[in-house]
Amino acid sequence: MTLVQLEYIIAVDTYRSFVAAAEKCFVTQPTLSMQIQKLEESLGIRIFDRSRQPVVPTEIGMEIIKQARVIITESRKVNEIVQAKKGELEGELRIGVIPTVAPYLLPRVLGSFMEKFPKIQLQIWEHTTEKILRELKVGLLDCGILSTPVHDASLVERPLFYEPFVAYVAAKSKLFDKKEVTSEDILSDKLWLLNEGHCMRGQVLNICQRKRSLEPEGTFEYNTGSVETLKRMVDINSGTTILPELSIADFDEDQLHRVRYFRSPEPAREVSIVTTHNFLKKMAIDALEKEIMTAVPKRFRSKKKKDVVGFD
Repeated sequence: MTLVQLEYIIAVDTYRSFVAAAEKCFVTQPTLSMQIQKLEESLGIRIFDRSRQPVVPTEIGMEIIKQARVIITESRKVNEIVQAKKGELEGELRIGVIPTVAPYLLPRVLGSFMEKFPKIQLQIWEHTTEKILRELKVGLLDCGILSTPVHDASLVERPLFYEPFVAYVAAKSKLFDKKEVTSEDILSDKLWLLNEGHCMRGQVLNICQRKRSLEPEGTFEYNTGSVETLKRMVDINSGTTILPELSIADFDEDQLHRVRYFRSPEPAREVSIVTTHNFLKKMAIDALEKEIMTAVPKRFRSKKKKDVVGFD
């Protein structure tokens, strides 16, 4: 048994294809298949059911792959020990960020982070929460930045900040003349929502859920794909939407006149760095956390006077 063979079975499990796994491991498919076959022969079992497409692990194969992930992770920590001793930060850091956080947080963070740590090669993907969690578990990402809690015992959540939600109302909206709004107020207007698959959709629905059943059908009939589209829908049409506060940082004077804060305790979302329990790149992730905490407003760091909303 070799570390290379373990890396190969992990790759096949991750991509569910011998061809794709070989490509990701930078070897030919026959070479990868031969090494996996040797491992299976030495153990006297079948790790993969090759009769199914996409290929899937056998029952005992799943246990072996799970242990292989632990072994490979632990072996890679040797380099991290050396880096820590030298005080160096280098290598790749693969980050998944949800689309309702990425465009408003990352520009505040990346410039200074890359300047301080030029040897770190950042790879960043905007994904839904579901995809980030899946890719964390199979090792395609080192960490995720997303709204929590996600209620998954296999992952570790490190809360960063608590971002308030604000209402963004059309000039013709009945809410325009209010100084502050409540969830009951939101229910009295047409509400623009993100599509299914975005955790912020669930949070917005939860903000209003207590009174939703009292309102006429149709209050939640509008759906769209991004926070920026939500803003445009209110600007051009009518109604109301709910936005994370970081997203209004670049508003012009006219747009700021349409922002209404919620009456205390204001609804907010918890944003965290999420990793597996046995994660790599600890120094780099710690540095990223520190940079984020420096970049967000100080009042975001506390739950005080906030009602933290989940998205279940």
